[in-house]
Amino acid sequence: MILPLHHLKMTHLRLLAHLADTRRITTAADLTGVSQPTASRLIVEIEDILGQPIHERSGRGIALTVVGTALAARARRILTELQEATAEISGLASGDSGHLRLGSVTAPALSLMLPALRTLRLTHPNITADVSVAPSALLCQELRAGRLDLVLGRPTGPDDSNDFTIAPLGTEPVALLVRQDHPLAGQGAVDLSDLMRFDWVMPAEPSPLNRAMTRAFEQHSLPPPRQSLTTASFLLTLTMVRQTNAIAPLAQAVTDVFCTPGSGYVSLDTPLQIDVGSYGLITRKGQAITPALSRLIDQIIRQGQLTPAG
Repeated sequence: MILPLHHLKMTHLRLLAHLADTRRITTAADLTGVSQPTASRLIVEIEDILGQPIHERSGRGIALTVVGTALAARARRILTELQEATAEISGLASGDSGHLRLGSVTAPALSLMLPALRTLRLTHPNITADVSVAPSALLCQELRAGRLDLVLGRPTGPDDSNDFTIAPLGTEPVALLVRQDHPLAGQGAVDLSDLMRFDWVMPAEPSPLNRAMTRAFEQHSLPPPRQSLTTASFLLTLTMVRQTNAIAPLAQAVTDVFCTPGSGYVSLDTPLQIDVGSYGLITRKGQAITPALSRLIDQIIRQGQLTPAG
């Protein structure tokens, strides 16, 4: 037999939960915000809906039946879920909570995204985030498909200007990373001919960084550097540099993090002026910007004003 429980009202559920806690109709009525006669009427309504009693009189008030106890437990869980849902929705509406799906290329991930999230974590600890670090082309695909809410990167396709709103943020200068005891480390300005004597760890040829390196060498009438390893793996790049005399071009925001005293890495001083190009804050056109996302965007922009570009 299917009971018509959909006829139960919120007042019924609240009264049931309070009856289970207090075992007294008068106290449960006060907690529910109704009079005692109204509470008694509500109990009759519940029993009419169920077709069986939910309580019985006892010397110290009332005792719930097995059915009444089971229904009261359900009522308490439902009320708790509704309270949590109310808090969650209020937090989402105010921007005090929410989950963000973010993407970034390497340099702004370190210089903008992480500092912005760190600050947001202190001011709004209920805002959580997933961050994907990948090339711009992949991130823009994910953003277009709705699997990301925001990207720090650069447009890569002919339709990007039609699909996205792009707010420029800065440029991505490149530095040359070597191990601390590399033969060129600590020599001051390094001659370009000396750079050509060593192997290089480079990203794949279609990447913006590879193209930027090629342009930088062409400006000095030099061929591209000798590549002993081509990889998109940041971990493999760092390991190769630490264990060999290879040179790795990396975003300056990355080398600023890793070239600290005792880190085992340094950056070289060279006449090469390498810049991957400008990047920006990318969202989908027509996208609903949630309050939590708006807070992050504001923080990223503030961080960008604190972080010199180039």
